Amino acid sequence: MAEKFAAELMSGVIAGQRASLSRAITLVESSKRSPLRRQLLRRVNDHNVKTGHKTLRLGISGGPGAGKSTFIESFGMNLIQKYDKKVAVLAIDPSSAINGGSILADKTRMARLSRHPMAFIRPSPSSGYMGGVTQTTSNAISLCESAGYDVVIIETVGVGQSEYEVSYLCDLMALLVAPSGGDEIQAIKKGIVEMADIIIVTKSDGDLVRHARKMSAEIMSATKFINYGERPPVIRCSAVTNEGIDDIWAKMEALVECEEKKAEKRNEQRVKHLKIGLVNEFLTELNRRIPLEKYEELLRTDATVIVEDIIEKIFDEDLLNGISDMHSMKES
Repeated sequence: MAEKFAAELMSGVIAGQRASLSRAITLVESSKRSPLRRQLLRRVNDHNVKTGHKTLRLGISGGPGAGKSTFIESFGMNLIQKYDKKVAVLAIDPSSAINGGSILADKTRMARLSRHPMAFIRPSPSSGYMGGVTQTTSNAISLCESAGYDVVIIETVGVGQSEYEVSYLCDLMALLVAPSGGDEIQAIKKGIVEMADIIIVTKSDGDLVRHARKMSAEIMSATKFINYGERPPVIRCSAVTNEGIDDIWAKMEALVECEEKKAEKRNEQRVKHLKIGLVNEFLTELNRRIPLEKYEELLRTDATVIVEDIIEKIFDEDLLNGISDMHSMKES
């Protein structure tokens, strides 16, 4: 039954049905383990490997007020109308630390883009996951690739300097900075700044043009002190007048044109996703198997000792070889 439903859902995704894509993302975002979820993810992986659809994964990060949603709408509409690209946007909203809820309002800020038949916007709650994205963002990206989207944009939560997890999921990461958003010292802070492939100064229109020019100059000066392989370009733009939007796309295409580097980065992304998945599934299973009353007893022991004892009892060479052999049999 699970196999049949997964096949039908996958057919809808491949056919470009947005309702099927939404249902599929809801399924993979679920924390509940199920045969249906596993079947769907296997089909997604098989399809993407077989077709080799060249999707550009683009991460957009920046602090609150940098204009991420406004920029994405202008940038996305430009990609659709000028370059005939299908655009998917995965917008991550912060979850409440008190009740766990999210407003999921980013879609309302992209009214034109959300109505366009060549666009797909999916807001998702961060569910308390640090790093600006969610635990299942990588799966959602793969589904958008199966649906034939040419550019998948991941808009991060937008909370500050540590929000660089998105760089492990994307081919390219853009950092958005608002004019008068900080001084030169702020610009050279390590963290997300050194992970950016391109830095975009937004809101370069009206009374803010002078501030945007000053900010661009300060960032270009400040990034000299960061040990980059190659310093990121700094481009000013306006989502209102569309100034700089074409320049940004041209620079992005130039940055990812090397297929060898792109393939290398995709392999790094797979390794990272595997590690995250192992940790999450391990913790979920541990919580399921250890009754709450046992936690008080565990708290009397050093946490490092407990972890090492669990690892020693669970993992051994024979088990790891068995998992590898089992996977090889399934592949064949």
